Amino acid sequence: MFEHLKEKLAVLPDQPGCYLMKDKHGTVIYVGKAKVLKNRVRSYFTGTHDRKTLRLLNEITDFEYIVTSSNIEALLLEMNLIKKYDPKYNVMLKDDKSYPFIKITAERHPRLIVTRKVKKDKGKYFGPYPNVQAARETKKLLDRMYPLRKCQTLPDRVCLYYHMGQCLAPCVEEVSEETNKSMVDGITKFLKGGYQEVKKELTEKMYQAAEALQFERAKEYRDQISYMETLMQKQKIIFSDFVDRDVFGYYYDKGWMCVQVFFIRQGNVIERDVSMFPIYREPEEEFLTFLGQFYLRDNHFLPRELLLPDDIDADLAHQLLGVSIVQPKKGKKKDLVLLAYKNAKISLKEKFSLIERDEERTIRAIENLGKVLKIPTPIRIEAFDNSNIQGIDAVSAMVVFIDGKPSKKDYRKYKIKTVTGPDDYESMREVIRRRYTRVLKEGLPIPDLIIVDGGKGQMSAASEVLEDELGLDVPVAGLVKDDKHRTANLLIGEEPTLVKLERNSQEFYLLQRIQDEVHRFAITFHRQVRGKNAFHSVLDDIPGVGEKRKKQLLKVFGSVDKIKQASVEQLHEAGIPIRVAEQILDKLKN
Repeated sequence: MFEHLKEKLAVLPDQPGCYLMKDKHGTVIYVGKAKVLKNRVRSYFTGTHDRKTLRLLNEITDFEYIVTSSNIEALLLEMNLIKKYDPKYNVMLKDDKSYPFIKITAERHPRLIVTRKVKKDKGKYFGPYPNVQAARETKKLLDRMYPLRKCQTLPDRVCLYYHMGQCLAPCVEEVSEETNKSMVDGITKFLKGGYQEVKKELTEKMYQAAEALQFERAKEYRDQISYMETLMQKQKIIFSDFVDRDVFGYYYDKGWMCVQVFFIRQGNVIERDVSMFPIYREPEEEFLTFLGQFYLRDNHFLPRELLLPDDIDADLAHQLLGVSIVQPKKGKKKDLVLLAYKNAKISLKEKFSLIERDEERTIRAIENLGKVLKIPTPIRIEAFDNSNIQGIDAVSAMVVFIDGKPSKKDYRKYKIKTVTGPDDYESMREVIRRRYTRVLKEGLPIPDLIIVDGGKGQMSAASEVLEDELGLDVPVAGLVKDDKHRTANLLIGEEPTLVKLERNSQEFYLLQRIQDEVHRFAITFHRQVRGKNAFHSVLDDIPGVGEKRKKQLLKVFGSVDKIKQASVEQLHEAGIPIRVAEQILDKLKN
């Protein structure tokens, strides 16, 4: 352990707060909260830990802490810090799930729509629904029962919905506020669980229409009742109180946690959510952090009631979310919590084999690669490759692998600017210089390993720029291909020496993936540049001549040679300003 870490651990306060773990670059890699900072932070550096936690500890070179006045403040601060720093070892719930809602707009003539965004716009929202199809089926039923307007902007004449009896046509007819309110009340009653009441009202209207010999109208009511019953029978009622509630259960093992959530709306289980992530603290604390992120940060719909397991601090959860927290001891609610727990346990056990396999290909591969190369574990690897045809359209590309996985948002493309002809070494110097000058200038992450596609020449070119010009001490490795363009050898060191790797090892497969990826990225970019330049014209280099004017000139004169033979007046007659026409002829003739 670093000496300065021991000194900081010795003076930790015994108060609640948050702590921020940092790596050698000063980057925050983990944020946690604690009831007692002294006990929690010290626990990381004492005792035995699983492989996953040891990996976190190996990267920690410093830490900071922030004292809070209560545990709930620490929990809220933790979520804000995670959002701010996006630490790689924290749970970041970035799933793109957004559940559809049915909305009644707050307009003079309201509309009924299906939306995935809940806004503070005075509209009425109902849901969420298990999928968009379920929401649309419900809306389709309500459209037949309550003919609210359909058009976003009122037209000047009636539309098809009016003729179908699904709109009262406020665009041309006077629709009173009482009529709209009556329909909105009916929709609200139905969506809040008053299905039987709406069915009773429709049945009475059907009989009244039949007694008045309005058989077509009676048939419409009958069809509405039938469609409603068909839709509602697809959902099994669990609770008759129609209270919206979410049911949570979790299971943890081997440093991983799985959380299952059942969404209950209008008495029905409509959907479930499964989240799985590594944990580094007590599971109860990790669950509360998850709970806060789930609702406060990711904007999931917050129901009136949450059903939670017994071992969770209910008071803290209530302070965090401000809704009713129930920890059932028996009955139907307890069965649901146990069912969520069982599902979480099954899901986690099924995933362990896949997690182990993924770690074998990534985390353990870079750990073994670091050992073979005799360098610290290369968590961030940046790889470069050049591509050109006899020096024409020369480009280079960089790919980034973090924890053994491609980080495509960090990929970069480079057009070679200072090199003439097919000089691979000078191209490598230019790209390395441009990349790491910017890294130093903007404070970007410095890689743990740089890989160049090539042998000793490319390695020397990269090392000279890094060490002599920029003063960076970053290991540089070279990947050499065989005559069949397959990864063959790995070179490392100031005097490049061959590193022996087992051909069937995961670290060798990782190097293959890196080399194939950077080669693919460079070739794709080169083809794009070459394809674009194949259609390049000398007219493209003249200021004031864009695509439109170029097409106009070629349409009138037929070729660049004939444009060159024309006069300024003739170009002007073709729609080109005098000044631009003079520039065109000057460029073409010189």
